[in-house]
Amino acid sequence: MLDKDFVVYDDRFKRLAMGNVHVEKLAEGCRWAEGPAYFPAGKYLIWSDIPNDRLMRYDETDGSVSVFATPCNNQNGHTVDLEGRLVACEHLGRAVTRIEHDGSRKVLADRFEGKKLNAPNDVVVKSDGSIWFTDPSYGIDGEYEGDKAESEIGACNVYRIDPATGAVTAVITDMVRPNGIAFSPDESILYVADTGATHKADCSPDIRAYPVAADGKSVGSGRTFATSDIGLFDGFRVDISGNIWSSCGDGVNCYAPDGVLIGKIRIPEVVANVEFGARKRNRLYICGTTSLYAVYLNTQAAKRPKA
Repeated sequence: MLDKDFVVYDDRFKRLAMGNVHVEKLAEGCRWAEGPAYFPAGKYLIWSDIPNDRLMRYDETDGSVSVFATPCNNQNGHTVDLEGRLVACEHLGRAVTRIEHDGSRKVLADRFEGKKLNAPNDVVVKSDGSIWFTDPSYGIDGEYEGDKAESEIGACNVYRIDPATGAVTAVITDMVRPNGIAFSPDESILYVADTGATHKADCSPDIRAYPVAADGKSVGSGRTFATSDIGLFDGFRVDISGNIWSSCGDGVNCYAPDGVLIGKIRIPEVVANVEFGARKRNRLYICGTTSLYAVYLNTQAAKRPKA
């Protein structure tokens, strides 16, 4: 029997949610928990507490929680690159940065066509080493998660950083506030959430699916993959079978590759983002508004294809 934390809408979800497993609260005391990233070599997870301008760390070996870095330029989304380095989206820095192996901070992108980025939000690394990120305006909308400022670009886009040249190109320009971002397991589809309803009432709370071009550097026209049933989608991750595990207003929604909502993990707070971790990459870490949660699943994180 499944725990009360799981809601089944489709029998396919029963193969992913295990019996006698429940959601655990691992940490609390955040103002807005976001941007989880897992480091398998160190067996730990880091996540953002954006308004408090700090990164937090959860150690899987002993369950301890500590401050990983502060101040941190109000970092939001994170990922780990092909060499195990932390790639960060900074609201205050208005940049995508990387922590090098020696601990130094390297700016990967802070401008597009000579104009400052808005406030990079979420990021993913493709198997060819290119970095794709979203750039809505939340970090410059007020003083809570960054510094209030006017957008120099005048739009909120999705960008790609070329791994060889560092050139920044706009790959999606038709969204109101692009937010969470991830590739399908074979990298043939780029999924992006639009949280534009925060600024435009008639913006549908969707995850959109964009076909990746044959050259792997651009995308075609997007289609609606899923529409949130409660609240807005924010960050999400894709598992090895292509299921999408997405944040929503009352927990984590699970969508099959065909876009059908097959199940939900109930969380008592608005969820911002998720990440797979643990030795077998079968533990889903969940950033609620003030807390970090986790639950074991009968699936694993998607693996990057070999470039």
